[in-house]
Amino acid sequence: MTFQETKLPGVFEIQLQPLSDERGFFARSWCQKEFETHNLSPKVVQCNVSFNIRKGTLRGIHYQAEPHQEAKVVRCTMGGIYDVVVDLRPQSPTFKEWIGVVLTAANRHMLYVPEGCGHGFLTLEDETEVFYQMSEFFHPELARGVRWNDPAFQIVWPAAVKVISERDRAYPDLSELRWA
Repeated sequence: MTFQETKLPGVFEIQLQPLSDERGFFARSWCQKEFETHNLSPKVVQCNVSFNIRKGTLRGIHYQAEPHQEAKVVRCTMGGIYDVVVDLRPQSPTFKEWIGVVLTAANRHMLYVPEGCGHGFLTLEDETEVFYQMSEFFHPELARGVRWNDPAFQIVWPAAVKVISERDRAYPDLSELRWA
């Protein structure tokens, strides 16, 4: 695997390094030692799958509050997504900045989202599936979010949002959070 740090500290785009032969290829997609070498949490306590029927489905911007903040590794296993990470760490030099990365089943890239960052994505194709490895168990009482189109972030989504849950639509702006 290769680890490319983005402009947001601790957020990495991860690429497989396939070993190809006449059968196809083999590649490592997880290695505790490699994650530790890059100072990334190697802890995985659960994995999740998100299946999205329609292109233009937006999920996010989600995070889990203290004391159970979570890191996640996100990979698109079918279709494609525009994956967004927003820095919600008030002490960070990139607080309120965001990055967007295209993850597809074809490019097999992954995105590491550290604790304290918000995460969301927009599907680029119908029938898109996303696979997550989580460092913390889900605690529904600590599930949080910020509005996907909050002007504080100025996220440029690559296509129109056609499907979004009422919960995601109703998340507050960053300015409405008590620590903002």
